[in-house]
Amino acid sequence: MKQAIRALGWVAIVLWVMVILFSGTVVYSAMQIGMNFEEESQVTTSDGTLTMSIPFSISNGGLYDITKLNITTRVVAANETFLSRSTTLVPSIPKTSTLEETHNISVGLDDALEKNLTYMLFNDANLNIDLVVGLTYAYAIPLRISSNLTMPWGAPFSNLVVGDIAEFSPNQARAPLSFENHAFFSLDGTIRMDVVDGDARLIGSGTTEVSVSPESSYDDVIPVELTGDLTDKAEVRMYFDMSLFSFGPVVIAVG
Repeated sequence: MKQAIRALGWVAIVLWVMVILFSGTVVYSAMQIGMNFEEESQVTTSDGTLTMSIPFSISNGGLYDITKLNITTRVVAANETFLSRSTTLVPSIPKTSTLEETHNISVGLDDALEKNLTYMLFNDANLNIDLVVGLTYAYAIPLRISSNLTMPWGAPFSNLVVGDIAEFSPNQARAPLSFENHAFFSLDGTIRMDVVDGDARLIGSGTTEVSVSPESSYDDVIPVELTGDLTDKAEVRMYFDMSLFSFGPVVIAVG
């Protein structure tokens, strides 16, 4: 009996030594994990969805495998309106290996406009990104880190101005229009302008095609076909039919 008890005691000592050694090697190995999100991201657009692709790499230089890697981002506007949630899952990163992957953040622009975020079309703002990275190390130890990031948003129709609408021939007028595309995507589509009087009666309408690159300005005139007296004009109503979104009317008072 004493020999059995003595043997159990030695087993317990060995187990504790193994736990201590394991813990030490795990801590050492965990310190050899490197994460890199510093490569330049790419922005693409398709079917009204804006997608930012963020390359990243994880170097597992430790003694144990990484499993169940989960990268999740949650994007909200400045007023806390939810815009999107994106997740990248990686089943396993073996020890002494490096993973290169891409995390995609997608935002539906039409969906954002439906959530009363139309100010984002005309005013620069910030988007808040909640980042959570979780993984399991050595098949036993869960690790989790979180961070809050801010991403600048450039308005596609920043500083939108409608100039003085002037008649230049019978039944025709010209409406100067200018804006700056601060967004990181191109604007391609049509803009329609309706001119109405104080009783909301249509007195003229015109449409123009636009193609404006990111960080570029637009300054041109919209030809307006008149059906009423231009001296009665009170406001213009603008409709934007872009490849990524449609919106309108935007009402601008004119004199």
